[in-house]
Amino acid sequence: MKEAAYFEKIEDRKVRCHLCPKECVIADGKKGFCRVRTNLEGVLYSDIYEHILACNLDPVEKKPLYHFHPGKPILSIGTRGCNQRCDFCQNWEMIETEVAGTYITSDEIASMADRGGSIGVAYTYNEPFIWFEFVLECARKVKKRGLSNVLVTNGYVNIEPLEELLPFIDAMNIDVKSMEPAFYEKICKSTLEPVLNTCRISKKRCHVEITNLLIPGLNDSDDLIEELVEFVVELGKDTPLHFSAYYPCYKMTIPPTPVGTLLRAYEIAKEKLDYVYLGNVRTNEGGLTCCPSCGKVVIERDGYITRTIGLEGNFCAGCGKLLPIVV
Repeated sequence: MKEAAYFEKIEDRKVRCHLCPKECVIADGKKGFCRVRTNLEGVLYSDIYEHILACNLDPVEKKPLYHFHPGKPILSIGTRGCNQRCDFCQNWEMIETEVAGTYITSDEIASMADRGGSIGVAYTYNEPFIWFEFVLECARKVKKRGLSNVLVTNGYVNIEPLEELLPFIDAMNIDVKSMEPAFYEKICKSTLEPVLNTCRISKKRCHVEITNLLIPGLNDSDDLIEELVEFVVELGKDTPLHFSAYYPCYKMTIPPTPVGTLLRAYEIAKEKLDYVYLGNVRTNEGGLTCCPSCGKVVIERDGYITRTIGLEGNFCAGCGKLLPIVV
């Protein structure tokens, strides 16, 4: 264990954690909501420092990031714990386990970061911000080697730790689960506004893409889709937006998202955004990257198979427009 960042000591050997908006008050011998930050005799510790549960070489498109080194692999690591508790969580077994995982140091992560052609490290599978101490340590060392750091995150973090980590982060996929505060409170045991703040702050500092999992009857109405699109327009109409299909998992038994719902969301979003994608489903639409100026297809995708066919560097080969794609 390692002494945690962002906490204060309060009365009766309790501590208040300031890492995320939960602001947990934790009694001696107890854990915070995330289940991986423990108060021992009035000092908060990270239980997951230097421990991983998953380590894979993934296509960067799996994060999903479609405009960041397309077609390249990235070392992807994760551990346990999360500061949300979504009823539809796809990684719930990993997030809720008490298994410590495998011991590994940040030096070992940094030394592995370019193996197999990897462009760097993605902190994913669980919520990377609650792994803050280890992620920050790794990210500094990976960055020093000239490689990239990627966060796949729910965005639920306080501003000060976000600002400390951002100088070392090259790209983020942020999961905006709904534009309805009540959805966050009921389904995710969380709140919406801090997530939107993370999107706004991060967009100014690194490459950002947004994902929205569409769940039938909960967050898939035209009004909510339009509200999300307006928010992404606020970030910049060139910000990639991914609509992803939901499948029953964990505590949620609602039937899967119909393809028609995804196509409807795609059409609504394409009216105002340059880049809209569909995930967890095979369709003829939603996988292509086209130049918003001339319409030329510049990247083709079939699942995670990616073919760059119309780029010269990060310029459209058809009309010469500079595109928001990191290559």
